[in-house]
Amino acid sequence: MRAVAGHQGFLPAPVARLASSPELLDGFLKISAIFESTTLDPLSRETVVMAIATRNDCHVCVAMHTAKLTGLGASAELIAALREQRELPDERLEAVRQFTLAAVATSGAVADSDMDAFLAHGYTPRNALEVVLGIGAYTMSTLANRLTGAPIDPQLAHFA
Repeated sequence: MRAVAGHQGFLPAPVARLASSPELLDGFLKISAIFESTTLDPLSRETVVMAIATRNDCHVCVAMHTAKLTGLGASAELIAALREQRELPDERLEAVRQFTLAAVATSGAVADSDMDAFLAHGYTPRNALEVVLGIGAYTMSTLANRLTGAPIDPQLAHFA
């Protein structure tokens, strides 16, 4: 928790709530750090996260990752489309969003056409597995945040 607080400049309420299960918090922090180290570019990773956060209706994750997208220089149009679960203005990011949703909807048994559409936008089979890693990390986070009723921290309120 100290490392998160040092990195963020404050201890996010969701992290504090997840800490009531040190194993869950440790697992999430490790798997999310591994996801951050994948070959997916930062905007593609954030697209995966926002697809899961909006699908699972995790207002805390949506606010936190809106802040992260803003910090990455994402356009307001891209952020709004992600938050509203609508087609993205960037075809490549839309391909990763659609692939993420297809992987969840089919429990990983994506149709060949879904995989082909993903690969046609410059992604690789490795990236497809990295999407699965992101789905796992952020499914854990979104469900835990909802279960604990994690509030949005004042520092993130304007991203809510």
